[in-house]
Amino acid sequence: MLIRTEAPADILTIDRLVRETFETEAEAKLVMSIRENSHLTLSLVACTDEGEVVGHCLFSPVMLNGEDFNWQGLAPLCVQSEYQKQGIAQALVKEGLETLAELGYPVSVVLGDPAYYQRFGFESATKYGMTCKWEAPEGAFMIKACSPEFIEGKTGLIEYCPEFDSL
Repeated sequence: MLIRTEAPADILTIDRLVRETFETEAEAKLVMSIRENSHLTLSLVACTDEGEVVGHCLFSPVMLNGEDFNWQGLAPLCVQSEYQKQGIAQALVKEGLETLAELGYPVSVVLGDPAYYQRFGFESATKYGMTCKWEAPEGAFMIKACSPEFIEGKTGLIEYCPEFDSL
């Protein structure tokens, strides 16, 4: 399995993958809109040895209380159904977080299953006095910092880029 940055030739394949993976077309429209509006920070694909794209992970900017600290939000993450439960999503997230850290993005957030995302070092954002605008189960909105200094003394509302408002 190869994890790499998306190429222009992958765009339609990613669109098809996201449409097939999620119950509605909202996530596919979100990915395309983020890309079209230049809010895409990092988009990774997982490919088979034959080059077939079977997984996708996207990161886009988030703001804290309307201020840009170079923080990123992970969403969406998907893997083609017949390739699930093989560690592909985990490899995508791990590679994404490592790449973002190398590029100088100090903090990532995610809204998802705590049992899944805690393995990457995500913690409940409410522990740090941070929330998102959507109702979420306790602990489902999570944050991960490269170093504690990047979130020390910060609290408030974390907002994803405007494209998420259409979900």
